[in-house]
Amino acid sequence: MDNNKYKIVVAGAGYVGLANAVLLSQKNDVTIVDINPVKIELINSKKSPIEDKDIEYYLNEKDLQLHASTSSESYVSADFVLIATPTDYDEDKDFFDTSAIENVLDVLAEKNIKTTIIIKSTIPVGYTAQISQRYPNLDFIFSPEFLREGKALYDSLYPSRVIIGYDQKNKNLGNKAEIFKQLLLDATLKESVDSLFMNTTEAEAVKLFANTFLATRVAFFNELDTYAQIKELDTRSIIDGVCLDPRIGDYYNNPSFGYGGYCLPKDTKQLHANFANVPNKLMGAVIASNDTRKEFIARMILEKAGYPYSCENEKAIIGVYRLAMKTGSDNFRNSAILDVMKILRSQGAKVAIYEPTIDENDDFMGFRIIKSLTKFKSMSTIIIANRFTEEISDVANKLYTSDLFRRD
Repeated sequence: MDNNKYKIVVAGAGYVGLANAVLLSQKNDVTIVDINPVKIELINSKKSPIEDKDIEYYLNEKDLQLHASTSSESYVSADFVLIATPTDYDEDKDFFDTSAIENVLDVLAEKNIKTTIIIKSTIPVGYTAQISQRYPNLDFIFSPEFLREGKALYDSLYPSRVIIGYDQKNKNLGNKAEIFKQLLLDATLKESVDSLFMNTTEAEAVKLFANTFLATRVAFFNELDTYAQIKELDTRSIIDGVCLDPRIGDYYNNPSFGYGGYCLPKDTKQLHANFANVPNKLMGAVIASNDTRKEFIARMILEKAGYPYSCENEKAIIGVYRLAMKTGSDNFRNSAILDVMKILRSQGAKVAIYEPTIDENDDFMGFRIIKSLTKFKSMSTIIIANRFTEEISDVANKLYTSDLFRRD
């Protein structure tokens, strides 16, 4: 094995896995494995299966040592296997569903492949230590990701920090952790990157606490906005004044319909679950605050649309402009606006959606899809948008949004 070049296999072609695969394939032999053949074909054709302009550019313009496959044989002889499979929150179990991670580990165990596992998937606190006992022939490192949707490769190239968690009593594993850290740093474009080594359980906690703090910040400014709306105050003036305090800062403070997306909803719930038998009030309150915000937003929309129905507005239609949480994102899984729409429907409102990324011809989750933006604007009595774009600037008189600062 060349000391400067490693064979790395990435399990999972979502935005975390693909960003890491592209990053590391600049200087290493990387194979990305996924069960979805459509994603594999796109990657091998130098096309990104996710919305990320930087990934698209690197696939086409850079000389990457990257191959995509559906075959489990790709894991053979890997120096590192980086796992970036989904860990959705299981509402019934009140815990992350880590089965996709274990499916990969079962394959490695069945093939008797001895390698170093880098877990990038978000996991419960204490998971790596537990799984190490179940798979004693594998070495485990947990390295949390801090990537934004639509900016995953950019955030990999210019990381805010690198966290590496491993069993610090294991000297050999410490050497591998150092190698992996260096692989990441060698691939970045940032001159100086803060990095920390710690035990895996602490690294797992870093990830969940960081995202829960971000969710708390979103919830705080959303409740500020709720207060200002009810008291008929200028939300923007209050936020501008509050955020002049350098300890608070003028960032991550733009009101929304609630936090959502891949990470914050499930990570806050998982951390709250990890707090079982630990005194706490804040963790559960953040989740409850987000639900309250969505209920408030729905009530305000209904009032502006003139619900409940009267003879004058019996044909009123609430138009939903785009479902994604963030500008430039194609992800609307767990988007706050979906819950707002469900509340609106439960109150008898007629709801129509403009979302060009949806393939369905007629409806989505029972909601009517309008393919033509012009028709959508014309037929909607009120248009709601979590984030504003110039595309709807001509119907500002119909618009309901919390997007005060025109940014995420």
